[in-house]
Amino acid sequence: MTDMIYELNALDRNFADFIVRESGQTDALFRHIVGLLSNAVAHGHICLNLADIAGREIIIDGNKVSVPELKELHRHLSKMPTVSSGGEFRPLVMDGKERLYLYRYWKYEHDLARIILDKASSTDETLDKKNLSEELNRLFPEGDDKAPDWQKVAAVAALRKKFVIVSGGPGTGKTSTVIKILALLLEQHDNAGLKIALAAPTGKAAMRLKESITAMKDHLDCNDSIKKQIPGEVSTIHRLLGTISGSTRFRYSGKNLMPYDIVIIDEASMVALPLMAKLALALKQDSRLILIGDRDQLASVEAGAVLGDMCGGGREEFFSPDFGKLFTDLTGSKIPASAPDKQKYPLTDCLVVLKKNYRFHAESGIAAAGRFVNDGNGADALSTLKDGKFPDIAWQETPRPNALKNALTKPVIEGYGAYLSAENAADALKLYDAFRILCALNQGPYGVEGINVLVEQILSERGLINPQQRWYKGRPVLITVNDYNMKLFNG
Repeated sequence: MTDMIYELNALDRNFADFIVRESGQTDALFRHIVGLLSNAVAHGHICLNLADIAGREIIIDGNKVSVPELKELHRHLSKMPTVSSGGEFRPLVMDGKERLYLYRYWKYEHDLARIILDKASSTDETLDKKNLSEELNRLFPEGDDKAPDWQKVAAVAALRKKFVIVSGGPGTGKTSTVIKILALLLEQHDNAGLKIALAAPTGKAAMRLKESITAMKDHLDCNDSIKKQIPGEVSTIHRLLGTISGSTRFRYSGKNLMPYDIVIIDEASMVALPLMAKLALALKQDSRLILIGDRDQLASVEAGAVLGDMCGGGREEFFSPDFGKLFTDLTGSKIPASAPDKQKYPLTDCLVVLKKNYRFHAESGIAAAGRFVNDGNGADALSTLKDGKFPDIAWQETPRPNALKNALTKPVIEGYGAYLSAENAADALKLYDAFRILCALNQGPYGVEGINVLVEQILSERGLINPQQRWYKGRPVLITVNDYNMKLFNG
């Protein structure tokens, strides 16, 4: 069996020493386990799965450590005064599935699961089915495909449940689906003045959602009174909850609930467990929570991939016979329905994955490469990109560092020349958005820093910028720290 190798940092070791001292112990094994837990959280996990290390010889900081079998390890940890099973407040929690948590992450997960399961079990039986059928067909015109219209399925799910996840890859119409869901909810509630909040995890994601809604709203096939009620503003989740200066707490919490009837979170795959739990705790009991995101990308930077855990790649969607019948009654179409054990699949009818791509065809090279990537098949993905069989994909070998500037000159001039020559800031921003150079690295000749230097050199030599001035005309500015007084936010 291959050795499992762990490198702890100073924080991991100091935290482990602290917990061991608080336990009144001098137990080396316990110190190692606590250090591994701290290390796991630093790498984006919310717990340490004891089954992964039990009965194995692992290497920690170059030293071999023999870990006892799972039952013995469980007994050993249970004796520690700093470990509980969750019924009382102690620094560490070991749950019934042999997972070790820091207490606050166990509490976050426990609170979030309780709220999500409560909303998922609630079904709205007050739908005006006669009007809803007409509204669905108006907002989601019938297509030619024999396959179910998954956007329409998502809409019915969002109207029927207090909690829904709408997932899908780029180009599957997640944003347009959300806007139509809002229109349906407003029409179903007969202009009842629903309070709606739209948010995203970052300022950039919030701005993108706002731009999409502004562009799409006027084209909705509904009354102007409905369009006016669809919010034009999108905030970050932190702003939605109300950031308190100098504190990790928010203005809205379990003791001061948000006033919204509907809360929609875009790019939800980027939201880590702590923030998602705090958001859920601040929701009213009867409010709807709709999460939008691609389950196959953009995992959270901090600990806890909430969207991925709830609808991980490849996980099957389950629809109950009741939901299938409702969808058929409303649309005349059928969806695959099953009768899973609701205790085992509590998110039945709450997860919809949009499958049709409106940006590229299912038989295109991009789609083929994407499927291989999602399946973890790197060799076939690379072969698809290189073999030249697909007209929508072109493979270009990366030039050597000394030839990179010549290779970039033409696309940089063509891509950035127009925006740098714009007469006003609004036109410049619009033109700037039309061209991007993406880098997989931060440093080095092929990284962000190196490429930025080359781009400035190319543009300077053509007289398009004057890099001798730090804030030359046309220089893009990225806000890295929020300034609430000036209403400037990161991204």
